[in-house]
Amino acid sequence: MGTRNQHDASSLHAAIERVAEAIAIRHRGTARLLLLGIANGGIEFAERLGRLLRQRGVPCDRGTIDISFHRDDIGRHPIPKEFSPTLIPHDVNGATVILADDVLYSGRTVKAALDELFDHGRPACVELAVLVDRGGRRLPFAADYCGITLAVPATDKVVVRLDAQHPSQDLLAITSYAAKDRQP
Repeated sequence: MGTRNQHDASSLHAAIERVAEAIAIRHRGTARLLLLGIANGGIEFAERLGRLLRQRGVPCDRGTIDISFHRDDIGRHPIPKEFSPTLIPHDVNGATVILADDVLYSGRTVKAALDELFDHGRPACVELAVLVDRGGRRLPFAADYCGITLAVPATDKVVVRLDAQHPSQDLLAITSYAAKDRQP
């Protein structure tokens, strides 16, 4: 399995900055802004966005949203060992919610996140922020905020690593799927 087309830490940091700036422009003055990282890939992305938003004077509460029990492929992909439960810091009813994830592909993760979110209430607005949009949607979802857009064939996998302890080691790599790992 070969790895190619890597984006280094500096290009990822610039992409996160662009997403944070776009959110800040739209939500300066928004009351009850809630940023939820989709477990597990979106948690660190949401943490970094939250810090950058605070630096720009845009207050938002942060939390996590776990989609394990809403996945349509839970039989093939059981709940991961690094399970991160849903933690929402305040009532979602009437709040503006931004879901954050590292990679947008088929849209199935977004659908599962919306199902989990609406189990907790009815937000006024839900937006989607992704670090990487790799194309290949199977459901009608698009990101409101996107750091990097790639055209990646279905035979490849986009791997994002955001290292909370060592951000200088962040990376984005594209690897070839093994035949058995390809999504239907």
